[in-house]
Amino acid sequence: MPYAIPQRLYEIVRREAEKYDLTVEEYILETALTNSDRHKRALEYIRVAEELVDQAEKELERGSILQVAEKLWGATALAVKAYVAWREGKIVKSHRELWEYKNVLKRELGEWIQDAWMHAHGLHTCFYENWCTDEDVREALPRVKKLIEHIRTMLRED
Repeated sequence: MPYAIPQRLYEIVRREAEKYDLTVEEYILETALTNSDRHKRALEYIRVAEELVDQAEKELERGSILQVAEKLWGATALAVKAYVAWREGKIVKSHRELWEYKNVLKRELGEWIQDAWMHAHGLHTCFYENWCTDEDVREALPRVKKLIEHIRTMLRED
């Protein structure tokens, strides 16, 4: 069940998240999981990624394209972070590291990772530039879901 926080608190968190180029959800999750073990951290990342996709699908029904775009980007970033936490026990702290680990995932899982990543990254840009369409987010959605499902499967195998 969603919990509403006071607007002032949200703005504080949003500003802090922006300093690290994170979504609010990513920032809260990073802060909450600071002392967690690698498997727990990976599971929480992927659970939140799945929840963001669910929220994105609801926003898509409402026609909130920008919200869909940012939620799908956040889900993609968290999926990559889940993989890194699971595989190496590391915390990804920058977009540069996300891009580097996207390449590791691509080598492990295949070229389709690049496609999913580029769709999601385009949506991230769209959130700030406000130029993507309903078609853009609809094309990205199944790609992001596939990425999350593959990483979820990897976590189960551990």
